[in-house]
Amino acid sequence: MKIAQIAPLYEAVPPRLYGGTERIVAHLSDALVDLGHEVTLFSSADARTHATLVPVRDQAIRLDPAPLKSDLAAHLSMLHEVRRRADEFDVLHFHVDLLHFPLFQGQPERTLTTLHGRLDLKDLAEAYRCWPHFPLVSISDHQRRPLRFVNWRGTVYHGMPKRLYPFSPCAAGGYLAFLGRISPEKRPDRAIAIARATGLKLKIAAKVDAADRAYFHERIEPLLDDPLVEFIGEIGDADKPRFLGDAIALLFPIDWPEPFGLVMIEAMACGTPVVAWNCGSVPEVVEDGISGRVVDSLAAAIAAVDEVAGYDRQRIRATYERRFSATAMARGYEALYGQHSPGNHVRVRHSA
Repeated sequence: MKIAQIAPLYEAVPPRLYGGTERIVAHLSDALVDLGHEVTLFSSADARTHATLVPVRDQAIRLDPAPLKSDLAAHLSMLHEVRRRADEFDVLHFHVDLLHFPLFQGQPERTLTTLHGRLDLKDLAEAYRCWPHFPLVSISDHQRRPLRFVNWRGTVYHGMPKRLYPFSPCAAGGYLAFLGRISPEKRPDRAIAIARATGLKLKIAAKVDAADRAYFHERIEPLLDDPLVEFIGEIGDADKPRFLGDAIALLFPIDWPEPFGLVMIEAMACGTPVVAWNCGSVPEVVEDGISGRVVDSLAAAIAAVDEVAGYDRQRIRATYERRFSATAMARGYEALYGQHSPGNHVRVRHSA
């Protein structure tokens, strides 16, 4: 099958540091190539891929040192190129939210769009009602709730190559881990409170976006003076396996409707259990009592840390391989490509 993957241009594919959507596009593209498909990736020129690369910008936007740049112009230029070459492909798989809808409204049946973000934002429902025919894919069932009326064709969970995160049989570092982004909805303050209550060291590897700098300086930075807390900053793929693999547990104390939560399966790949709040996709991703604990309070999270420290890390790794490998994800999308006739809904569930 000839498949076009259209990635956002904010991060490289995969990202050099923090970034979720572009990382998934990278893993999916490579896995589809491994399954024998002809895959063409539209992205920035700094992509690393097994697919045929069509570079539409010299580098990803976020780490581009140019002081003035237009993300809208860059994405519109890319979509113009995709439209110009559309007839070369059996399916156009978009990962840019709904930006392409006006340009491809005459041929929605040839597209598949994975929505990677939260869908409870003002204006989204009205916009999706303007283009009701585009086939959409959710990354968790919970993600769909604000837009139940749209043309959902399936849920495909994220996946990663098995080799990317090697299994770690023991928590050699003896610390708790927080990985991702410093922001109010990610609740790093909860992670710090858990560390203090358990007396365990907490390592925080996270980026601070410009929009969250005030929150970081006012709310989180004063908490970093605690000797139990170490702020590492933003890390990339090369550093994640050891960071996660050496941890007793990953803390995922979110306070928002998380669409998926890639860091949870990154930890599982290393064999590291997850202690996560019952928000958004969490109950779909974490198998409570097997790969971690799903909690509703700080007290429950504190108690869960001691419990998950005794979990079978090999079993956690096996759960990741069964449910969240890149191959499982690619097979899920294979089941959806071409399923664009009205009313043909495919619900994808991963298996070994």
